[in-house]
Amino acid sequence: MEKATFGAGCFWGVQNKFQKTNGVINTTAGYMGGNLENPTYKDVCTDKTGHVEVVQIDYDSSIISFEDLLDIFWHIHDPTQKNRQGPDIGTQYKSIIFYHNEKQKKISEESKSKLERIKKYNKSIATEISPVKTFYPAEEYHQHYFKKNGIAQSHF
Repeated sequence: MEKATFGAGCFWGVQNKFQKTNGVINTTAGYMGGNLENPTYKDVCTDKTGHVEVVQIDYDSSIISFEDLLDIFWHIHDPTQKNRQGPDIGTQYKSIIFYHNEKQKKISEESKSKLERIKKYNKSIATEISPVKTFYPAEEYHQHYFKKNGIAQSHF
């Protein structure tokens, strides 16, 4: 089992999409990249901790590749937006790939470069690519929010 960690706006819809993906074993909504230990949602929403809402994905690489997960990542949000996805505004909503090893870093950089080269988007891609940092799971009420609240599908 391998891990991937993506920030693509509010983690509810991101988690919902990846959890439904064949080869994904588990997803956990959480926070990464900031300067406060054990942040809460309230802390992160101050826009002062530097944390990003992320989804950490445990996946079976014999079923789904990191490249396939990246393809989903690029398609479920607008990677040209800096610190914003739809109505959600703030640094916690940035588009970011936290890589777990050098192979993921290389694949992420190549994927981003390819999308820029083929001009997939009308604007430059704002997605950051950064080494994984301490992951803090979000509060339980954020985990699998759509499923818990009977939301059948997201806008993705």
